[in-house]
Amino acid sequence: MRILFVVPYVPNQVHVRSYNLIKTLASRGHQVTLATLWTRLDDLPDIARLAMICHQTVALPLPKWRSYLNSLLAIASPYPLQSAYCWEPEFARGLGSLIDEQSREQPFDIIHVEHLRGARYGLDLEQRAMVANLGGTRKPFPPIIWDSVDNISVLFRQAAVQSRRLLSRLMTRFELSRTQRYESHLLEQFSRILVTSQNDRQAFIDLLPAGGELPEISVIPNGVDSDFFAPCPGVERQPETLVISGKMSYHANVTMCLNFASQVMPLVWAQRPEVRLWLVGKDPARELVALGKNPAIKVTGTVPDIRPYLQQATLAVAPLTYGTGIQNKVLEAMACGTPVVSTPQAVSALAAIPGQDIAVGASPQELSQIILGLLNDPEKRDQMGRNGKTYIEKNHRWGDIAARLEEVYCGALQNETCLDLR
Repeated sequence: MRILFVVPYVPNQVHVRSYNLIKTLASRGHQVTLATLWTRLDDLPDIARLAMICHQTVALPLPKWRSYLNSLLAIASPYPLQSAYCWEPEFARGLGSLIDEQSREQPFDIIHVEHLRGARYGLDLEQRAMVANLGGTRKPFPPIIWDSVDNISVLFRQAAVQSRRLLSRLMTRFELSRTQRYESHLLEQFSRILVTSQNDRQAFIDLLPAGGELPEISVIPNGVDSDFFAPCPGVERQPETLVISGKMSYHANVTMCLNFASQVMPLVWAQRPEVRLWLVGKDPARELVALGKNPAIKVTGTVPDIRPYLQQATLAVAPLTYGTGIQNKVLEAMACGTPVVSTPQAVSALAAIPGQDIAVGASPQELSQIILGLLNDPEKRDQMGRNGKTYIEKNHRWGDIAARLEEVYCGALQNETCLDLR
């Protein structure tokens, strides 16, 4: 298939969903054109790597002033700031021109638009599709699939109450009703929507307006590159070491780390004062940097490769108190054979078996007891690490997930290309 993949940020090892879907679809013989926006010079090497994977790559800059202006103007509108943040009119015009050019040669089969921040580009293309198809002067416009990834209303509803950062609580409270209305509106605009979990699918169903027609909402989970994230032979695990990974400026991760450090670690240290905690991820908030004053806590900031930390830690911990969708931090640690201790919120979208593939505790007391129990039982740790890796290989390989996405594409097309794939 010829696929136009529209992503409002550069796909990379942080934005793993779009990066791995593009990479895997290309490896399966599809012709992928990426259209994306970049905001920092650090994005340019990622774009260069994508250019080696994709048939064509179109990347335009999105200056910070543009995003700030978009957000400022959106305050007076009924729309969420998220929906306006990545809007770049030149990029929208470029997408239209690109589709027009391709339609005269080899038209795209599918247009895949990712995230709430990209939804406005999808809506703009839907308007173009309506005009083109009504005009009847050209081939039918390619089907447009919106990949919401997560249901943002659910995330904001939780963050508005539970975030440890005042600004995050205020912003999500301001955005919540706007986001609910907007996601409800999008249900009526796109006939095909993707989400990462059944929980997110149900959240969208709950937003359907009375009397509205439910679009096709398909669950396409996140995966993990189990060749890239894997145990490293010969590397020994550091004793008594816990690791939490993720983007450390993200409000849910900030809250997770602060709560864990203040509520769980004191219970662990009371019995095993030698235990160390690593907080590994880019752009740590100043509250997290301050935790590094404790000699038992290491805050790394940006690291060139997160795998050594996952491969060397005794346990990986994902003590999320709120969040949506599938947590990549959990998948990556499991793929490295590292036993994972999590809260129910972090694994609600997974089919992993608690106590076998992963350890789950709801309260600080439960989490601390699980951690202490695993630190005392190396045989159980090793078995859980092996079970977790097996679970990943059976359920979250990008090749299998890309095959499921192909089925969604084929459902939108029902043409000879899909007959060949099948």
